[in-house]
Amino acid sequence: MVQEHTRIIENSIRESLAAKQALLEDRKLVGLIVRVGHLCVSALRRGHRLLLFGNGGSAADAQHIAAELVGRFRRERPGLPALALTTNTSALTAIGNDYAFESVFARQVDALGSRGDVAIGISTSGNAANVRWGITAAKAKGLVTVGLAGKSGGALKQLARYCLCVPSEATPRIQEVHILIGHILCEIIESQLFARTIKTGTAQAPRKRKAARAVRNLAR
Repeated sequence: MVQEHTRIIENSIRESLAAKQALLEDRKLVGLIVRVGHLCVSALRRGHRLLLFGNGGSAADAQHIAAELVGRFRRERPGLPALALTTNTSALTAIGNDYAFESVFARQVDALGSRGDVAIGISTSGNAANVRWGITAAKAKGLVTVGLAGKSGGALKQLARYCLCVPSEATPRIQEVHILIGHILCEIIESQLFARTIKTGTAQAPRKRKAARAVRNLAR
């Protein structure tokens, strides 16, 4: 039993490393990530926002990336306008019930998106219907459209203006590289918009650091 589980762990780590190594060696994809990062920076500088959406693990990725931008990633700086369209359960269930589940992101993009915003649709297969509809609605409103998908890109490859297709066909490995790409985009955004701010490198909240300094001062 222990040997079997050890094998599972080792194989999973090897597969994850292989997917990330394939990303590293794909210069075209690396360049496309840079391009998308710069587009996000440009949009945010102009007062626009990022809208992110997906299903299941991809919904979690959308929320994760939005949280890094609204909160912080590695630098102390003002919050950035990024919104995951996966969190308002009242909107999701109302739209799904009154219209169709395929409309849950498209309707929100139509309501909340504006020309110049960036819409990021995440789907490991690239074929999730509601993600496709969301990207289609974003194109119609003049948003910059970005897809995160797996190796083939699925339908997103044709729909999105920019599609970041992870060089893997295994869903868990695609998801792991998606969040890596999300973190890379966050770092590009922070480094461009807030180059002079302090890079923390830790998850310690500013409030906690101030409290720690206060305690040290009292001890003097």
